[in-house]
This record gives sequence, C-alpha cells and structure tokens, in this order.
Amino acid sequence: MTDIPRGWAEAPLDDICEILDFKRIPINSQERKQRIEGKSSDELFPYYGATGQVDVIDGYLFEGQHVLIGEDGAPFLDRIKPKAYLVDGKFWVNNHAHIVRALGDNRYLCHYLNFIRYEEHVTGTTRLKLTKSALVAIPILVPPLKEQRRIVKKIEALFDEVDKGVECLNAARASLVLYRQSLLKAAFEGRLTADWRTKNADKLEDTETLLARIRFERKFRYQAALEVWEKAVSDWRINGEIGKKPPKPKKPKEISAEEKSTGAPGWTELPLGLLIDEPAYGTSKKSDYNGGETGVLRIPNIAAGVIDADDLKSANFDESEIDQYRLIEGDVLTIRSNGSISLVGKPALVRSVDTQFVFAGYLIRLRSIQGSLMPEYLVYVMMEPRVRAQIESNAKSTSGVNNINAKELQQLEVPICTFAEQIEIVRLLDAQLDGVKVLEGEIDAGLKRADALRQSILKKAFAGELVSQDPEDENAKMLLERIKVEKAENERTAKRTRKSNPVRKAAARRPTLTDLIKVLEKHKGWVAASKAAMELKVADGATSDEVEVFYRQLKDYLERGLIEVERRGDEDWLRRAKVEVG
Repeated sequence: MTDIPRGWAEAPLDDICEILDFKRIPINSQERKQRIEGKSSDELFPYYGATGQVDVIDGYLFEGQHVLIGEDGAPFLDRIKPKAYLVDGKFWVNNHAHIVRALGDNRYLCHYLNFIRYEEHVTGTTRLKLTKSALVAIPILVPPLKEQRRIVKKIEALFDEVDKGVECLNAARASLVLYRQSLLKAAFEGRLTADWRTKNADKLEDTETLLARIRFERKFRYQAALEVWEKAVSDWRINGEIGKKPPKPKKPKEISAEEKSTGAPGWTELPLGLLIDEPAYGTSKKSDYNGGETGVLRIPNIAAGVIDADDLKSANFDESEIDQYRLIEGDVLTIRSNGSISLVGKPALVRSVDTQFVFAGYLIRLRSIQGSLMPEYLVYVMMEPRVRAQIESNAKSTSGVNNINAKELQQLEVPICTFAEQIEIVRLLDAQLDGVKVLEGEIDAGLKRADALRQSILKKAFAGELVSQDPEDENAKMLLERIKVEKAENERTAKRTRKSNPVRKAAARRPTLTDLIKVLEKHKGWVAASKAAMELKVADGATSDEVEVFYRQLKDYLERGLIEVERRGDEDWLRRAKVEVG
C-alpha cells in the first residue's frame, strides 16, 4: 500500500507484536486421546491448528486473547477464507499456527491479516508455508490505538448485518434441499403421478407384466448387440483381418428379482442391474490440462445432474481406447470413490455435446436399457432419499475413502414403473426442480455478494475511510514508540525470569523391567528389539542417553534369564522367557 491515511504509520508486524511460536508444542492424536480419556469437559482446553480448533487437551500453554495465523495448511491464496483467527481464554497450539499477541488491538490485527494478499509472503507449491521470517516482515498499516478500536467496532457491526443476511440465505438453501427431497420422495412413491395414472389407465402394466417386459428387453438388447458383433467380425474377416478382432459383447449376468408392489398401481422395486447394461469403469490413463487431444471427464465435471466441462483435462488415446471409454447421449456417469460420502454415487447425464469426451477411472458409466429405463429418470432416482441411503450404506468406509463398485450399483433396489409414466415423472420433476435451480443460483449469487461485501468493508477500513479520524487521538508514530519501549521491557522481564527460573529438562523415564515384560507378553512370541524399543517410546527422536538406558537394562534382563534373544539377520529378536518375574 502506498497511500497511508493521515495520522497512521506503517511498520513490520514484528514491531507491533510479540511472536510466541517458541511456546507451542505439537501433540499427536494418539497421545491426546490417552491424555483426555476419562476426564470431564471442565478439565479440557481447546487444541488449535492452522485454521481453527482441531481437538481438546488436558492442559494449556497460553492464556488470554491472541491471534493465530496458519503457518502451513491455511488457504493463503483464497481471498475469502480466513487465514487468521482470534482466540481467548486458556488454550494449546500445535506447530501449524503462528501465535501472535498485538501490542495494540488484537482484533484489528486479525482483520488486517485476513484482508492482505499472501502471494509474496508464502513459499512452496502444493502446500504453501508462511515462515516466521516472512510473517514478521509483513507490513502493517497502524492507525492510532483509539481509531483501531473504532474501526474494529464498525467492522464487526457491519459484519453482523452481513452474517444475518447469510444466515437467511443458508436457511433458504436448507429449505430448498428439504423441498427437493420431499418432491423426489413423492415422485418415486407414485404420488406425484397419481392423477396421470387415473387419466392413462390404458398405459399401465401390472408388476408381473412389467417385470416380464424388462427381462425381455434385456435379452433382446443382448441379441441385437450379438448380431451387430457377428456382422462386424464378418466384415473384419472379409477385409483381411486387419487390426484387432471386434470384441464379443458380454452376456448379461443373471439377476434374480421378484415383482413386489410398492403401494402405487403398476409400481415395483427392482435391482438396478436389470435396467442397465454392465457398468463400465473409466480410464486410468493420466490426464492433464492440455495433455492431449481427447478431453477426460473427472469428478469435478460431475455437476448437479449434468456434465460441466469447464475444468477439463485431456490425454491421447488410441482407437481401441476411444471405443472402450466412448460415451453416447443418454449415458449416466456417477462418482465411485471420494472422501466425501455425499459425492459418492452422484449422477450426471451425458448430453450430445459431451460425447466427444472419455471418462476417468473414479467414474462409472451406467447405460440404460432402452424401453425399460429412461436416462433422465435414472439420474433423478439416484438422488431419491431411499436410494441415496442405500448408496451411502454401501460406500461408507472407516479408511477415509468411500467407495461403491459396479456390483453394488447393480444391486441397488430402485422404484420402477412403466416407461410412459417415467416420461411423465421426468417432465414434472424438470418443471418443478428448474425453479429450485433458479432459486439456488440466486442464493449462490447472494452468498458471493456477501463475501465481496466483507472484502469491501475491510478495504474501506484499511484505507481510513470507514470511521472518522479524531485529531485528539495519539499519533500512530507515538504509539509505535510506546510499543517499542513496552516490547523492550517485556524482553528484559522475560530474560530475568529465565535466569531466576532456569528450565530444567525432565529426566528421561527409564524403561522398567515391568514395561518391557508387558510388551513381550503382549506379542506372545518373538518381536524385533527395535519394535520393542519403539513401544517403550525409545525410538527415532530419542536421546542417546535414553537408548543407552534401554539397552543396558535389556542386557540385565538377559543375564537374569527373564528374556530370550535370537539373532535374525542384522537385528536381535526378543521374547519373554518362561520364568516368573520376581
């Protein structure tokens, strides 16, 4: 920034703050879990990381109001998401956040750090890092202290108004989600088309006839594909068997199903596999931006029921690969694997404009059997709450990556009716959900305007245009001089404290006989000495004294016949001797 408002000053962050990174201590999740076990909420304190609270812990390192700003893992290049946040009370911080205490107004500093651009301050490519040296050098515009407080008060009053608007928009979005679910539920219970059935009784089929026709169409589709293949093989042979022999179509797997009434006349539930061809997985070939001649549809291209090809990567494929991963109009692509379970099974309809692309390995292609299942109906039924529940139940994983495979998709029980009624359902849903999409678009636009408004408020605040200036306020230069004196005094006090209370390093806890015996008894057999040492917390990162203590005591146990040892390659293996411990 070049223009500094009258009465303000500019200074590096280090001149106006205390940086307390030296006091932070990271604790892994396993140790945190052990430490908090059996303790009440009154005994626990927040445990903070790069972007907010990540856990609780049974102790605290800091007390009072501070500003935390991500060291790594923060959204530094996102203009909207916060990089700094305010904390108060007693708390603990790991090594992914810098700890800052302003010697002016912490709230002013926090807002300022969430306004500036970080491109010139961070390093790295995939995981950006704001080093301490870069942090302390960030230039900060410093108003008089009283003006800082007036600015904060005004910012927070305006933000409160924006937040009320955002709350209303989010409530409206939640209502639209409930409306969509209610509408889909009504559609696939047959309630949405009850009047249509009354007027079109001649177009209905009983469930037995419906199932028989679906089975016939499935068999007929295979026979037609077989005839096309036989003709292709004949032509291939006539032309001298040049190139690869056309692949024979796979015979559809037998899928058992019985008609069962769902309550609505002419409706039943059937396995999805009866209504579609064999699902197909996408290509595993690596794609990239401008990576080749053929666009590759990926998870980001699966939008709200349709393909969105804006963020498209590409690769080069030979003719056989193009044939294998070819898309036709009416195909449905669905996500098979994702960390977010709500995205697994998300469907998108392939339109004619999308048939120029192939599809990637984290997607599955579903192809409806003509006359049995309308592609648009398939997209809607995969969004229906009961079908979604089946998808999420199959996909749920404790590993962090949720996955549904082709077989599980084929086994989904989906509500089905005559093709004529499917057409009517799609028409009604299109008409009513188009209005929902328009409203959702307006809500998204409103949320973006709210984000832009916050940035506009901050821009005015740090240009000195949000609140009036008071000539009676202490000049910022005088404030900086006073802060300098205060910092120097704080440093002298800290130095005196360190001298009078020298930090004593706690003696390493020596592994005891009982400790090692317990480890060996747990394994009930031979275990590598290095593994035993690790379980006794004498492993990588241990001091040489700790390692020496471990092996000296191990030697003592061996001499006393409490432990047996066997040399395997370059390492000793241990096991508990069959002797009672005295």
